[in-house]
Amino acid sequence: MSLNIKNERVHDLAREAARITGKTQTSVIEEALEKLLAAYGADPREADRQRRLDIINEIVADYTALPEREGDDVIRSDHDLYDPETGLPV
Repeated sequence: MSLNIKNERVHDLAREAARITGKTQTSVIEEALEKLLAAYGADPREADRQRRLDIINEIVADYTALPEREGDDVIRSDHDLYDPETGLPV
């Protein structure tokens, strides 16, 4: 995860933006890129949220596709995770 900017003007702009805002150079560049993407109709936060939801939905789909199980080892609620006598995880 590295970005090596070899443009001195960009470095100067990042330094100046960081100095004026009191933020780090990384955070001012991040903010500028988020604003640029928003200006083009892309929302990076929404894209990240959607990516995470897709992962969650895939996990849920995999889980719900599993066959029904019976027996003492089936977890139906959080109470099934703990020994009723000791309160410790089983």
